[in-house]
Amino acid sequence: MEVILLERIEKLGQMGDTVKVKPGFARNYLLPQKKALRANKENQARFEAQRAQLEAQNLQRRDEAEAVAAKLNGLAILIIRQAGEGGMLYGSVSGRDVAEAVKDAGFTIERRQVALDHPIKSIGTSQVRVSLHPEVAVMVKVTVARSQEEAERAAKAEAEVIEEEVEETVEAAPEATEQADTAEA
Repeated sequence: MEVILLERIEKLGQMGDTVKVKPGFARNYLLPQKKALRANKENQARFEAQRAQLEAQNLQRRDEAEAVAAKLNGLAILIIRQAGEGGMLYGSVSGRDVAEAVKDAGFTIERRQVALDHPIKSIGTSQVRVSLHPEVAVMVKVTVARSQEEAERAAKAEAEVIEEEVEETVEAAPEATEQADTAEA
């Protein structure tokens, strides 16, 4: 089935593109969500008549998403879950859990905006992509721990590791310049 996209859809096309998609995807998602029109002469003419208005609406939504992304960028959330001794969770952390934690942090997002390729099944820190608009996405740091105290210890240990790496880089920098000067001579 061919459809005309009314907005940019990731991995499919840009606004105004005529693309071929599976009938079920068009019937169950694109058409009910008003993200596309069936490709025919009448709808093509209708799209061309509304193109400027659709582009203006898209630009406004993107600007709003960029403003939210500026506030959301670098957000770190903590999710408390029960886990075994090896650090494996008894359940898993899904996109819904991440969306709820982000909502608790004061931002309004939907579960479908969280791009989690596979559920988080162990304790630790992960980077999760949150798509605020088809053209605007931000990374959120998700820490999964057994308790608040464990999360604080893990964050402190991670900060110490980063500090040590920075010190090693600073110490190695003069040696690298000396070696480069020697190589040039």
